[in-house]
Amino acid sequence: MMDGLHRFIERKIDESVGGRSARWQRDCTSEETYLRSTRPNRDRLEKILGLVEPRVAPRMERFGDDRQPALVGQTGTYRIWQVRWPALPGIWGEGLLLEPKTSPTAMVVALPDADQTPEQLAGLAQGIHPESQFARRLAAAGVLVVVPALVDRGDRWSGHPDVAWTNQPHREWIHRQAYMMGRHIIGYEVEQVRAAVDWFRQSAREKLKIGVIGYGEGGLLGFYAAAVDPRIDACLVSGYFDSRQKTWAEPLYRNVWGLLTEFGDAEIATLIAPRDLVVEYSAGPPVAGPPAARKGRRGGAAVGRIETPGYASVAGEFERIGSLLPSGFQSRHLVVGPGESAVGPGSPQAIAKFGELLGVAPVSLAPTASDTLPVDARQGFQTDERQERLVKQLERHVQDLVRASDRAREKFFLSNTAEWYAGRRRQWTTQKTVDTFPSEPFVAKARPMKQYFWEEVLGKLHDPPLAPNPRSRRIYDQPKWTGYEVVLDVFPDVFAWGILLIPKDLKAGERRPVVVCQHGRGGVPAQTITRDEKAYFGVSAALADRGFIVFAPHNPYRGEDRYRILSRKANTVKASLFSFILAQHDQILKWLGSLPSVDPARIGFYGCSYGGETAVRVPPLLDGYALSICSSDFNDWTRKVASTDSHFSFMFTEEWEMPYFNLGSTFSYAEMAYLMVPRPFMVERGHCDSVAPDEWVAYEYAKVRWMYDMLGLGDRTEIEFYTGGHCFHCGQALEFLEKHLNWKANP
Repeated sequence: MMDGLHRFIERKIDESVGGRSARWQRDCTSEETYLRSTRPNRDRLEKILGLVEPRVAPRMERFGDDRQPALVGQTGTYRIWQVRWPALPGIWGEGLLLEPKTSPTAMVVALPDADQTPEQLAGLAQGIHPESQFARRLAAAGVLVVVPALVDRGDRWSGHPDVAWTNQPHREWIHRQAYMMGRHIIGYEVEQVRAAVDWFRQSAREKLKIGVIGYGEGGLLGFYAAAVDPRIDACLVSGYFDSRQKTWAEPLYRNVWGLLTEFGDAEIATLIAPRDLVVEYSAGPPVAGPPAARKGRRGGAAVGRIETPGYASVAGEFERIGSLLPSGFQSRHLVVGPGESAVGPGSPQAIAKFGELLGVAPVSLAPTASDTLPVDARQGFQTDERQERLVKQLERHVQDLVRASDRAREKFFLSNTAEWYAGRRRQWTTQKTVDTFPSEPFVAKARPMKQYFWEEVLGKLHDPPLAPNPRSRRIYDQPKWTGYEVVLDVFPDVFAWGILLIPKDLKAGERRPVVVCQHGRGGVPAQTITRDEKAYFGVSAALADRGFIVFAPHNPYRGEDRYRILSRKANTVKASLFSFILAQHDQILKWLGSLPSVDPARIGFYGCSYGGETAVRVPPLLDGYALSICSSDFNDWTRKVASTDSHFSFMFTEEWEMPYFNLGSTFSYAEMAYLMVPRPFMVERGHCDSVAPDEWVAYEYAKVRWMYDMLGLGDRTEIEFYTGGHCFHCGQALEFLEKHLNWKANP
């Protein structure tokens, strides 16, 4: 199954290049018409990068004290200042300002790689070859240069002192929590670049051109910043540009939701057009993976590497720009060394071309043996302190979003589905009873929410399904039922698989209810049948003993990083692990409903752990499920995935596939359960289940109970608390199934 799923999604990735043209309507008649015609694409790029908040008013602060003065150093031609500038509320850019002593010739944001510092790029510290210190070289040529510090790939502050420390790179630590809230580490740093551009434009230098130059991670940021901000006149990207078809193999912090459905690097380059672009083919910063888990730290950081691509791949993507734009529409240049070798970063030819595009004299940019290196005047300056500030301010911003997520979801969901919500939920009343509301209007208005959840959050596969072509073989023969292993086709290379249990007392022409019984992470269907299997306790067999037809399907969350990488691949084309699971269950429902012994109106779902996660994602979207029971998973899901101060959070575990883009601002488990209305919904919760504390579960379920009660459906929802752990409990759930599937169990 997993082999087929990987082949399927890799084909989707391959096909994405050809499918992008349908999303673009470029009008190259003039610069004005071009900007207008590509505005929808720029808007969508901004959204998936998390650029959704207005920036604050621009200013540039020079700061320091007696030991670390604001004037860091100087040469005969420029001064270096320690600076910071606001970007978003609570988020500041911080780094260096290189200010020429004469009137500047241009203005540039120069971005180092994530594991380089502004001091290295300015020549104040060792670590970068003098020729590659492009911030210093530009300043010496009379360019006003801002050099931001970036969040690096270390792990010192990835964790919480009261919970645990992890080996996640700082960029991943921010990415995992931000992605859940519709933000991105890339977007945060792009906004810091744009805030510097705001300051450039605010100054009395309107006629000067603005450029952005970056290497490695800085190249990525400069490239995206130029794409979304038309005020940037020229961009030089070094050590990053390539075909992005294998972006899923790069570190997790480069994962952008649905990127490849609309954007490869060639398409990003067209958003920069008709402005100027220089691509320098240089060796990228090698990243073999996350830091090793040191003593006292948890592992679990996501896999991912950065390797220098072959020149043919870079050149091919660069040439593809020409197939998207008319000749002469954009000035662009690919800089490469002799014999197609890598150069730079910041090679003389690349910097000369970049300077030319900004109106800077080529002679002034040339490096010479007499170049003066500045000296840092600060005493005891530690880049670690600045890095801590960068990481912590982003974490605080995301955690504020997590804490406010209830209000964001209420605004998103309830304001669009229930006009009575605002006036009724908080209404003080002394009445013994109050009027309820009909469920039909709510269900009708929730349908677009279902579509949004499937399309925009989980990702929907639109391929036409194959005929199920069921294949089966008998594998169980018990006194009360017979079991068959079943395989169903779904898409090419994608199949559904499970075990069907048929009671032996079925009468001719009788149609019975079905319970789809879903295993958890790492499980297989047979584990729900074996009676001594921990956590499952033979639940499928017990249900079959009571006369239910049972189907125990396999969900592909098995194989640890193999299924996580599958979801990561799928993210690039706006899909996820649940895109496959939904397609499989849709086929399962159609097949079950076609069986002569099944009543298609009475198919229920009962899932535990990751199967409980399925219970709030699949039945709400597939109307063929008549009810759903979530066992050992129901949660305040936003806190579960993204909070950084709780022992229960996935932020401290290996489940790096759990964040779904912007899920925390749109759907938690209450909103997912709302999509079940008017169908019955139940929660099983063991007091000793370490998946979450009781108060998280009770708080989130209270919203579900409130909704069902307000719609006059209070008899269709239940929660059972029991003294137990992470498992199928099979207590009130059996009565719930019998009641709502209209079945009287066998003795």
